[in-house]
Amino acid sequence: MRNTRPVAKGESIRHIMRDVFLSRRRCLQVSALAGCSMLLGSRASAEEPLPAGYIRPGPVTAPEAKQLRSLLEQLAKTPRRRDFKSVPMILDTPDFWDAEALDAIIAYHGSMKQLWDNTEIGSPWLNLMRNSLNTQVFSFRHPDFLEVSATHGSALLALCDQTVWDKYQLATMAGADFKTNTLIEAKHLPIDIAAHEDPKSVFGPAGNTIPALQQRGVVFMACHNAIWEHTAKLLEKGINPDRLSHEAIAAELTNHLIEGVVLTPGIVGTIPELQQAGFHYAK
Repeated sequence: MRNTRPVAKGESIRHIMRDVFLSRRRCLQVSALAGCSMLLGSRASAEEPLPAGYIRPGPVTAPEAKQLRSLLEQLAKTPRRRDFKSVPMILDTPDFWDAEALDAIIAYHGSMKQLWDNTEIGSPWLNLMRNSLNTQVFSFRHPDFLEVSATHGSALLALCDQTVWDKYQLATMAGADFKTNTLIEAKHLPIDIAAHEDPKSVFGPAGNTIPALQQRGVVFMACHNAIWEHTAKLLEKGINPDRLSHEAIAAELTNHLIEGVVLTPGIVGTIPELQQAGFHYAK
């Protein structure tokens, strides 16, 4: 995978424990994270190869969020296929999308879950999701709250890495506010749950980035139909440096989705599946 991990690969529980004396609540959080690190450590000690596209789950979740942690661990071990040479207009077999990861999300048994229908890259979509997450977790005390971004339209461009932004000049499609894909830039922000009132932490406006929200357990879903349509626009503009077919360019954009993204066969068609499973719709 060429994508940027939302959590540094070499991060360990020792790094987190340096703040252990800040508060009793922080101690509980670190203890919970230790269990996850021990599980990961056991894999390393046994020298078992990690699955392709292995993604570490976000560490910024409350210790009591057991169901959410379980889902994040499951998604972390679910590989994403990103070696396509060509993809069709309509995905008619599950091997073309992240079926295993999508099925796990639909089957999530947490009592509170929400999907956001996000279409505009320049809208306050990340801010709205952050505010919703803060309210559910800290105000209404739903630590297992699962938030999903159903991402299509121009917002889909935010889920593509900088490599294809440069190659296919995606900034020209994203709007004047985006010379680069700033929404995927990882920032070193305070993640102490006990200090969640800090506006400069991952819980404040500084956390309005995709990696920051992924750290907190938000799942971003990508729309194949949007990829196909963006590819058509690139061809209309004559932006095709390798003179590839429509199917091949769409495959390349798919292969350059950032790490952690769950590819769907089409967001508009996936939303009813999520609603039927109990996800509350928000736009």
